[in-house]
Amino acid sequence: MIPLPSAFTAKLAEQFGARLCTGEAVRAQHAGGGMHLPALPPQAVLMAETLDEIVTAVRACAEFGVPIIPFGVGTSLECHVGAPRGGLCIDLSGLKRVLRVSEADQDCTVEAGLTRVALNEHLRHTGLFFPVDPGADATLGGMASTRASGTTTLRYGGMRENVLGLTVVTPQGEVVRTARRARKSAAGYDLTHLFVGAEGTLGVIADVTLRLFPIPEAASAAVCAFESTDGAVNSVIEAVQLGLPLARAEYLDDAAIRVVNAAFHTDYPAADTLFLEFHGAPSEVSGQAERFGEIAAGNGGGAFRWALETEARSQLWRARHQAGLAAAASRPGARPWSTDVCVPISRLAECVTQTKADLADAPFPAVVLGHIGDGNFHCVLLIKADDPSEVEAAARFNDALVARAIAMDGTCTGEHGIGLGKRESLREELGAAVDLMAKVKRALDPAGIMNPEKILA
Repeated sequence: MIPLPSAFTAKLAEQFGARLCTGEAVRAQHAGGGMHLPALPPQAVLMAETLDEIVTAVRACAEFGVPIIPFGVGTSLECHVGAPRGGLCIDLSGLKRVLRVSEADQDCTVEAGLTRVALNEHLRHTGLFFPVDPGADATLGGMASTRASGTTTLRYGGMRENVLGLTVVTPQGEVVRTARRARKSAAGYDLTHLFVGAEGTLGVIADVTLRLFPIPEAASAAVCAFESTDGAVNSVIEAVQLGLPLARAEYLDDAAIRVVNAAFHTDYPAADTLFLEFHGAPSEVSGQAERFGEIAAGNGGGAFRWALETEARSQLWRARHQAGLAAAASRPGARPWSTDVCVPISRLAECVTQTKADLADAPFPAVVLGHIGDGNFHCVLLIKADDPSEVEAAARFNDALVARAIAMDGTCTGEHGIGLGKRESLREELGAAVDLMAKVKRALDPAGIMNPEKILA
């Protein structure tokens, strides 16, 4: 790896002082990796605090040809923030102001380093909330960059549906606002959604304008166990097809339930299980639950176990969100590898059933969980990183799972993104469309300094 130019580091050190970090510990904290991917530390980390500071840093990188890696809090799973060519990591966690909230328009503009939990704390008094919930307390700029979604996507959509506009610093250091605040526009190219999901390969997101929603008048959550995988999956499919407005519909297989019970001292039946949430007026919530209960009963579902109070619902969703961590703890020394495919909902039961059959023959334990209402599910593979046979078997399983999803006209990633880990899968899925992406990348970033090697090889 070529050392950073001394003139470059001297220039930034003069500008930013101690906020330009080259120490090993800080660089390691910004190395990405995780799961099955290696940690790739940058050569330096800049703790930026303002839009002008981002511009200064990007212009210096453009001048000296130094790679740029935008960084939020590092919760992404496909090595989006690793630095395969070294370079400068721009840490945006210091940009965490709420710039504007419009209660009348139900939108807000926030700096990229603000986290979703902090935003909802700020909004508490307004009666509004931001619903996209990927589980981790990620930054909103990072969530936009990876086109994040999560447990509430079924009702409210993901980042693709809820980002209204962005302020972006281009690879040349220019500041671009991609859209105004009108709820619809036919004005030119949709630049907002070009950058949403670009994973930092086209520019640095500095602030995000987001759609907000009224806090529901009533909310209730329930857990329902099923006699079979097909019964659980098909219940959600039927509810979606009937237009039942579920707020959340999360699936955990029997193995996942066992590790959740062990980790959180719960006593859910060890069976394929749905975690559900209903939002609306009290009468709407009760009606939705009653109708879903009828559907579930017809598919081998048991009685609902309710969580009505806010604290009880939070505990229930904590168990769901941390099921992957609970699984990892169930095999000490194991390294979790979370897969991520999404298929048309009509093929979901088939895909999950075939995948569970494959896991039954795997040489490592695994759990299956997912945002089942939108066709997205994950297998958390618990592999011993120092056992080459397990690592190879996990890679073969993941390749077969991705191939199955694509054969069903699905995608290799429902929400984790491409990063370094799924570039070959992207080519398998989209073919020549990847070449078009490469042309867009070269047009906007001809020097190739923006988050290099992510999405495109």
